Parts: sequence; C-alpha cells; structure tokens
Amino acid sequence: MADFVFNIAKGKIAYYAGLPATNDALIAVLLQSTNLEADSTLKDYDNVSLLLAGTSDEVTATNYARKTLTGVSSTVDDTNDRVDITSAAFTFTALGGASNQAVGKLVICYDPDTAGGTDADLVPLVAFDQSFTTSGVDETFTPQSPGFLRAA
Repeated sequence: MADFVFNIAKGKIAYYAGLPATNDALIAVLLQSTNLEADSTLKDYDNVSLLLAGTSDEVTATNYARKTLTGVSSTVDDTNDRVDITSAAFTFTALGGASNQAVGKLVICYDPDTAGGTDADLVPLVAFDQSFTTSGVDETFTPQSPGFLRAA
C-alpha cells in the first residue's frame, strides 16, 4: 500500500484510477534519494512540474524512462465500503549500469493526456518509499493484493 496520498489527489484517486479521459494513463516516476524532500513537503505539490522544481530530482540513471501502468483497475467493494486500486506489475528494464543512482521514492501520477501533456499536467497521486541503487538489473514493482491503494 502507498506510504502517502498527495493532498491534491485526496477524494479524487478512485476517479483518476478509473482513467476517465480518452488518452489518459497512470505513470510511474522514480525520484532520487539525494535531496529528496520530506513526505510532509512532497504531499503538498499539485503537479510533477512543481514537485521537480523543489529539491527532489527524478532519476536519470542509464535506461531510465517513466513507465505507463497497464491493467489498471478500480474495484468498488460495497461490503467493506472501500475502493481498491491496482495495476499489473511493471519493470524498469536494465535500470542503471553505466550511470547509477540511489532511488528514494516511486510516485504514481495521473496523466490526463498522454498524447501531449507536460509535467505541469501530471497529478501526483501516491508515493512509495524505495531504497535501492540502480546497477543495470531489472527492477520490477508488483502491487500487493488488493492493490497499491485502498480508498475508504
């Protein structure tokens, strides 16, 4: 489960996870551990552009590219009065190697327009603490059952 939900996403996350637009997606972004801001600061950013304008930096290790999540689902559980949100596992292939970095966070963002949006359009939804250094190996992230977030 997520370590925290960004303030901008509270109350909207089930809507975003439903991928309501024509060309939208959930995107995974890795942040470096060096200069990573505290969770109390990160959760106040309303878009990725603002987040990266702070002291936190996105990973730039060899072979790094943001990942578009597939198999995204938002399941309403009326019995337990909650919504579980998940995706298929995703892999950053051969991450690092020639250029390595220490990773500190994985942020899942909502992109309302994959056909031409900018970082100012990306809404950060949830963040997960991560602690590893890239080394050229595959890094796979598998949401635990029932998913990466439960909204209740």
